[in-house]
Amino acid sequence: MKEKIRIFLETDLLEKYLLGTTTQEEAFQVERYIAMYPEVRNTYIELQENLEIFAKLHAIKTPEGLKERIQTRIKKENSGRSKFFRYAIAASFAALIFAGASYFFWNQNQNLQEENVIVNNKIQNLEENMRLQLEDVRNQFIVLNNPKTKRLTVKGNNKAKELKAVAYVNPVKKLSYINVSKLPNLPENQCYQMWAEVNGQMLNLGVIEEASNSEKLMALPYGENAVGYITIEPTGGNSKPTVENIVANISY
Repeated sequence: MKEKIRIFLETDLLEKYLLGTTTQEEAFQVERYIAMYPEVRNTYIELQENLEIFAKLHAIKTPEGLKERIQTRIKKENSGRSKFFRYAIAASFAALIFAGASYFFWNQNQNLQEENVIVNNKIQNLEENMRLQLEDVRNQFIVLNNPKTKRLTVKGNNKAKELKAVAYVNPVKKLSYINVSKLPNLPENQCYQMWAEVNGQMLNLGVIEEASNSEKLMALPYGENAVGYITIEPTGGNSKPTVENIVANISY
C-alpha cells in the first residue's frame, strides 16, 4: 500500500465524511481518493456498512402511541393555523375596508376643498363684477349729471342714415360713454361693432345693439383726441375693423 494512502486512511477523514462533518476542501479530498484508489474506496464501503449496522443495533424503538400523538398534534396545529389564517384574512378584509373608507373620506375632503376653492373663486368673481358694475353705474351718474360733461351727437353716414347716438365726454373725470338709440336693420349675417382708437391703439369694444332708453350707456375708453367708430361686421363680430364698412365716427 502506498505511503500516502496509508497516511490518509490513518486519519479520520472517511468517518467525518460519512457523518457529514468535513469541510468543503476535506470532502473534495475524500471524494478524490475514493475515486482514484480502490483501497480507499473499499474501506469507505466497509465503514458505510458498519455504520448502518451500528445504527440498526442502537436504534431506539418508537414509543407506543407516538404516531397517533404526532397526528393529533399535527391536526391541532393545522386547526390553529386555520384559525390564524381565518383571523388574518378577516383582519386583512378589515384593513382593506378601513383603507377604502379612509381613502373615500380623504377623497371627499379633497373634493370639498376643491369645491370650496371653486365657490370662493365664484364669490370673488361675483364681488368683482358687482364692484365693477357699481363703479360703472356711479361713473354713468357722474357723466350724465356733471355740468362739465360734453354731449356730442353722432349720426350715421350713407350706409346707415338712420343711425342715431349720443356721446358723453367728461374731460375732468376722464370718463366717456355713448348711447346708441337707433341702428338701421341689417341682414342676419351682419352686426354693428364698436371700436375706439385711443393713444394710437385700436380697441375692440364688441358688438352693439340699440339702447332701450337714453340712460343705457356703453363705456368708451377715455383718451386725448380719441376717436370712436361704428362698423358693420359679420355676425358675432370681427377681430379687426372693416374700414370700408365704417358707418359712423366720433372724435372725443
